[in-house]
Amino acid sequence: MAQVEILKKKSTTSKENLQTDRQTGQFPRTRMRRGRRTEGIRNLVRENILETRNLILPVFVEEGLDERVAIKSMPGVFRETETSVVDIAKTAQKEKLGALMLFGVSHHKDNTGSDSMRSGGLLGRMVSRVRDACPDLVVMADLCFCEYTDHGHCGPLTKSGTVDNDATLENISRQAVIAAEAGADIVAPSGMMDGQVGAIRDALDGSGFDETAILAYAAKYASNFYGPFRDAAGCSLQKGDRKTYQMDSANGDEALREVALDIAEGADMVMVKPGLPYMDIIWRVKQEFRMPTFAYNVSGEYAMLRFAAEAGALDYEKTMMEMLLGFKRAGADGILSYAALDAARILQR
Repeated sequence: MAQVEILKKKSTTSKENLQTDRQTGQFPRTRMRRGRRTEGIRNLVRENILETRNLILPVFVEEGLDERVAIKSMPGVFRETETSVVDIAKTAQKEKLGALMLFGVSHHKDNTGSDSMRSGGLLGRMVSRVRDACPDLVVMADLCFCEYTDHGHCGPLTKSGTVDNDATLENISRQAVIAAEAGADIVAPSGMMDGQVGAIRDALDGSGFDETAILAYAAKYASNFYGPFRDAAGCSLQKGDRKTYQMDSANGDEALREVALDIAEGADMVMVKPGLPYMDIIWRVKQEFRMPTFAYNVSGEYAMLRFAAEAGALDYEKTMMEMLLGFKRAGADGILSYAALDAARILQR
C-alpha cells in the first residue's frame, strides 16, 4: 500500500518538476511499455497462458445417423454419428485437448428419459466407443435428462408440470453408474437439482466407482445464451421454462452457496455456465474455494462470434483466442468450448 501511495504522489508532480525531470533524463522512471517492446519480452512477462490441456470439446452424438449433420445455428459444429464421434475423439487426442464432453441426442425419448438409464442405451454406447478408441483421452459424460425426455425438462415431471427433484436424484444416479461402467473418467451433472452431487457420489461409491470424478455444473444460470444448444441437442421445451431449477442471472452470492453445497456433497471440480456474461462469478468461485474451476463457453457465445466473423465484423481466430484467454484470466482452469479444436490448432502452431 505504501508503494501505491508513493506512485500516486509522484503522479501529481507539477509541470515544472516534470520539465526538470525531462531535462535530466529521469522522466518517466517507470515505463510500462518496456515490458511490451517485443514479442519475446511480452511472452516473458505474460501472467496467464492458455494451453491445449485447458480446453474441453463438447460433442453431440445422435443415434441413428448415417452421416454427421451440420448444426445451422452453430457454424462449424455437427451432430456426430456413433461412428464419426470416434474420429473427433482421435483428433481431440492428437491435438492434446484436456478432455471431451459427450452429449447424447436420443431417438428414444419418454417422460423419464429411461434410455439413458439402461445398459446398452445411447449414453453408455457413446462413452464406451470413445473410451475404447482413445484410452488416453479424458472422457466426460454430461448427466442430464433434457436430451432424453419427450418434454425437454431435466427430470420427470410432477402432475403440476414441475420437475420432481427427488425422483430425478434417483434417476441421475443410475445415469452416473451407466456412464462410469462404460468408461467415463468424469461425470458432469448439469440439471441443477438439489442434492444431485451427493446422490451421484453415493451411487458411484456403492457401485465400486469411487475413483470416478464429479464435475458439478455448480452455478448454472437460466440463460438465453443456450439457444443453439437446444437445436443441437434436440431438447427444446414443450412448455414452461427452467427457471425453477436453474439460477437467476441477477444473483451472484447464491452462486457461491450453490458451489459450497456441491463441494460439501463431494464434487471434485466445479463449473460456471454460461461463461462470458458470468466472468465475475468465475473469479469469485475461484477466489473463494480454490477448487478446480471450469467455465462453459456456451453455444450462444460461440454462435455470436462465428456469425459476427462471417459478417466481417471481427476476426474469428484472434477474437476467439482473446475470449478464451479471458476465461483463464478470470480463474478458469478448464474451458468447455465449441472452438476448442480451432484453438488447439492455433496453439500447436
